[in-house]
Amino acid sequence: MSASAPPTAALPSGTALPPAGPSSPAKPIPVAAVVAALPSNIDVFLTRLSKALSTPTGIDTVMLFLCYTSRFSATLLSSLSASLLRRSAREWLALVASLPRGTTVLFAAPAPGGTAKPATSAAGAAALVLASRLKALSGLLSEARMILRLWALLGMYFWGKGLVAKALRKSTPEEKAKGPSKLETVVEWTRLGLCVGLQSLENGAYLSQRGVMGWSPKTQGWAYKWSSRFWAAYVGIELGRLLAEGFGGGKVFQAEETAEWRKKVVRNMAWMPLTIHWSTDAGIVNEPLIGLLASIPGIIQIRDLWAETAKAETVKA
Repeated sequence: MSASAPPTAALPSGTALPPAGPSSPAKPIPVAAVVAALPSNIDVFLTRLSKALSTPTGIDTVMLFLCYTSRFSATLLSSLSASLLRRSAREWLALVASLPRGTTVLFAAPAPGGTAKPATSAAGAAALVLASRLKALSGLLSEARMILRLWALLGMYFWGKGLVAKALRKSTPEEKAKGPSKLETVVEWTRLGLCVGLQSLENGAYLSQRGVMGWSPKTQGWAYKWSSRFWAAYVGIELGRLLAEGFGGGKVFQAEETAEWRKKVVRNMAWMPLTIHWSTDAGIVNEPLIGLLASIPGIIQIRDLWAETAKAETVKA
């Protein structure tokens, strides 16, 4: 059988076909039958995706994953397209150089529907277009995440309220002994203060950038920079806390707790150089490394989120 031959599943059955024409109008296909005919794995996937997108945290996790994996893919495709286009240019130059001396070379636009482009040039152009679209998608998702974070200060208010309530709560000496130490309390308040500072500055800079507030472009740049510096300090404190907990806390971890601790360490270690990069004018990492490092937390978080949707399906069943 030739490669172009249709598969046997596409061949007609032995049932006689009804005559065409007004005497045999086409019957509408029931929507329920179409839905029932969909593969069950697609239904399961869409159900779990719907659950993943049912909370603000889930939405942000999905957008984080797509934002930076698309950004990283865009940088790879840009490099690939540049390589292919350079190769195509070398092929053209080699062709011209092989012609007899005195030959006049004329370049003309290809005819409609023609295939004048070399395969290498066409592949490079296609990769460049796809890279541009992935970069645009990454930018759109980044802005969407920033809009969602405009409301993050509300959660920080309740975080602070809980810390105040904990400090004012009357406890017995035994409860005080089991509660957080003074150092842990200071660390928690410091983390809250850094989060409030970074989110307030980011909100002000973004809203001013969109004309809602009146900060100047210079002030916006300053706010974005210091927002990233507060974030870097927060990540540094979080890494210190995790390392102290893992190596100096004397706590015996269960296997599941150890896996969770490692994921938190890897996620914060991936963010650390990026927060420093965004805190400086010149930056310290290049574009491909930004996409790669930021994809690590996205992959970790999307895997955890997907596992949670699976657990929810198991409980429901």
